[in-house]
Amino acid sequence: MSELVERARIFATAAHGAVGQLRKYTFEPYIVHPAEVAKIVTWSKDYTEQMIAAAWLHDVIEDTKVTKETLIDEFGTEVANLVAWLTNVSVPSDGNRKKRKQKDLENLAKAPAEAQTIKIADLIANTPSIVKYDVKFAKTYIPEKRALLQVLHKGDTYLWNEAFGLLYEAETILNLKSK
Repeated sequence: MSELVERARIFATAAHGAVGQLRKYTFEPYIVHPAEVAKIVTWSKDYTEQMIAAAWLHDVIEDTKVTKETLIDEFGTEVANLVAWLTNVSVPSDGNRKKRKQKDLENLAKAPAEAQTIKIADLIANTPSIVKYDVKFAKTYIPEKRALLQVLHKGDTYLWNEAFGLLYEAETILNLKSK
């Protein structure tokens, strides 16, 4: 593990731990999720250490008190920008869930390939547990992720295919018709 990635791992562990964040459904320490996303990013043939660092950090702006400026100071502009692309831009005042998710989707459609690859890895990490533990929410989540996957065409092809396969499998399990 590179020095940059190790620093990102330690930083993310401390940031999520400081707010007592636990993984939904399993109640494991939240850092289990960024660890999984970072591992999945390494399946990409074009991953970089900056992408792995950003994968570890991908939820810190959204879920903790960490700012983009702090990430620039600690990890540099490239990593901070990747994390910023992965942070939801919508806020509750933007409207209902459908409107907010559309705003986030439009933002991610403009993201660079590296950020899209990390987002695809995030989808791969999240989908199985949501389908397993929260069928009701999965029926909302899966169509949203299908729409998102349709705009993540700059991301790694292998990971995109893996994510699409998981969505297709989830749609089958949940008896959802794909559009």
